[in-house]
Amino acid sequence: MVQKITKDDIRRDVEENDVRFLRLTFTDINGTLKSVEVPTSQLDNVLSNEIRFDGSSIDGFVRIEESDMVLYPDLSSWIILPWGDKTGGKIGRLICSVHKTNGDPFEGDPRNNLVRVLKEMKDFGFDTFDVGFEMEFHLFKLSEDGKWTTEIPDQASYFDLNSNDAGAECRRDIVETLEKLGFEVEAAHHEVGNGQHEIDFRFDNALYTADRVQTFKMVARSVAKRHGLFATFMAKPIEGEAGNGMHTNMSLFKDGKNVFYDANGEYNLSKTAMYFLNGILTHARAITAIGNPTVNSYKRLIPGFEAPVYISWATKNRSPLVRIPSAEGVTTRLELRSADPMANPYLLVAAVLTAGLQGIKDAKLPMKPVTSNIFEMTPATREKLGLKPLPSTLHNAIKSFEADKLMESALGEHLTKSFIESKELEWSQYTQSVSTWERNRYMGY
Repeated sequence: MVQKITKDDIRRDVEENDVRFLRLTFTDINGTLKSVEVPTSQLDNVLSNEIRFDGSSIDGFVRIEESDMVLYPDLSSWIILPWGDKTGGKIGRLICSVHKTNGDPFEGDPRNNLVRVLKEMKDFGFDTFDVGFEMEFHLFKLSEDGKWTTEIPDQASYFDLNSNDAGAECRRDIVETLEKLGFEVEAAHHEVGNGQHEIDFRFDNALYTADRVQTFKMVARSVAKRHGLFATFMAKPIEGEAGNGMHTNMSLFKDGKNVFYDANGEYNLSKTAMYFLNGILTHARAITAIGNPTVNSYKRLIPGFEAPVYISWATKNRSPLVRIPSAEGVTTRLELRSADPMANPYLLVAAVLTAGLQGIKDAKLPMKPVTSNIFEMTPATREKLGLKPLPSTLHNAIKSFEADKLMESALGEHLTKSFIESKELEWSQYTQSVSTWERNRYMGY
């Protein structure tokens, strides 16, 4: 739950806890966490929104001739990191929104964009959009010179209880660190792949949860390094094994009630939930570009590894794109299973919320739920059921994104242009690369 923190609270924390540096973080178009670090002698300037930086050096931001940007810290995001600098001093962290020098929110800031979409939701008559992410990641050993390797610290599998291996020890340390920072961790366990783990923290309002994804990644990487390990959120780091997902659970509230829940509705879902679901399914191919934003993402979205490949939904069945977990009341939700943790959480939430709200406006019911394993169906059966595939490459996903005008409204003109440019450049660079697989396959021709 978001706590109200005042400027005086922060000043007192800095004084009482020997905080010597302030880390001001924000997020670029690719979901990469950026930061400006200043000494606490600049605290008054920080709290007065007077810290500037050069936005022309950040992917997806601005041109050189309009480069000055200003950081506006969200005081509710204040934490003291449980690790300090080499002198023993503490480091305080504030998540910031990026603004122009005239004070206006910068349209190219993914966080500002989500704030805009959430305001549109409120104008439409809803109070909050709650989101919960299931964060999967891999732990690999670091080399002697501190570089990442693909050597795993364990040989465990799904839900295995190996209490003494390095991966489990690191995962427990990550959980304890998150709890010190106010996270309510609901579950932590080994996943299907070697070296693969999952940590789930409690759902909350969309902006707060997106902020926490960025904090989670920072903590996981920092703690792993202390254990001689490297934490990666890459979608598919190991060939032939399960990839990392970021299942996205979502529900909509009005007057304190979950409007997705209806005790008398089929599957305990309201008409509002069904319309919202149809909006996501309708715009699924474009959403995929945002939820699966890298070349590597599509190495995960293949049959045989539990990740969805076709646009569909179900209740107990886990092969479709959207699943309805068994729940009632406040916990009734839709679970989008396609996204991976390389996604920018602010853009992803903005996209699914915009699609869902459009679904409510259109008031159309979704296709029938799928009750059998999609991967075991024949092509003819899938065609008969109207099950269309998700994009199979980043290139195809971007084409779907460009063709979907609703997604442009979800991101706004600036972010849409920056996102397409960034992803087209990534695809172009990938098409020019030559892999080890290709050499092994074709060198003898």
